Amino acid sequence: MTRISFAKQLICIAFTLSSPLLQAALPEHRPVPGGVAIIDLGSSEQPAPRAFLGEQGLAVIAESGRWHALVGIPLDTPPGTQAIRVETGSGTAALEFTVAPWAYGEQRLRLRNRRQVEPTPEDLRRIEREQAHTAAIKASFSAATPDSDFARPSQGRLSSRFGLRRFFNGQSRLPHSGLDFAAPAGSPVLAPAAGSVVDTGDYFFNGNTVFLDHGQGLISAYMHLSRIDVAVGQRVERGERLGAVGTSGRATGPHLHWTVILNATPVDPLLFLSRP
Repeated sequence: MTRISFAKQLICIAFTLSSPLLQAALPEHRPVPGGVAIIDLGSSEQPAPRAFLGEQGLAVIAESGRWHALVGIPLDTPPGTQAIRVETGSGTAALEFTVAPWAYGEQRLRLRNRRQVEPTPEDLRRIEREQAHTAAIKASFSAATPDSDFARPSQGRLSSRFGLRRFFNGQSRLPHSGLDFAAPAGSPVLAPAAGSVVDTGDYFFNGNTVFLDHGQGLISAYMHLSRIDVAVGQRVERGERLGAVGTSGRATGPHLHWTVILNATPVDPLLFLSRP
């Protein structure tokens, strides 16, 4: 395997990110835990390369005459050097990138329903089944080229950010895996970009949920809905209604929880929102 200098790659990334067209089409380059690294793979005049983080496929998008790999970085990734594997017609190479440290805040919430903090044995069995099911969805990889320039799925107020260390009734739980938009119950929830509905259901923690597959491992999820207005297998376009804001699942009030998953990894959805 040939190792290519990360410094050279960083120069390419910095150059391509300076393009206004590129800024409007790709997510923000923020190589931190819970962030996204955009790695230049070469001229798009060549056939599309394949890229992997470990064994997980990566989204590869052509923009401004270059191929780019979008790498979702898990929240538990330590700062330091990481590498992806790139396969082309001429062979295989490893491209390095550096993960920088990043600090997230804390959030402390009180829940009246103690089962949502301390589930019963029956609840735990249900949660385990649901986690296995959603893990398979998050790891899926379809061939469609994604539109990674997202619009807001709700016009509600941003009430909770990605990555917060969460405490429910004083007990530590997993970090916040998305963005919360506080909005009146029944407010519309809209698709931020085109995609296919790959799952809908009522989950213990997430409540009524819709999963969209945008292509190449870019998945988004919409949780705590009061109603679901789409069906599995349905193709939706940007701005099409998915459902309505609610309080289903583990929720302290009406809001939309929006998760964005890239190469099976929840990442900060703010990095995908359209910018001027």
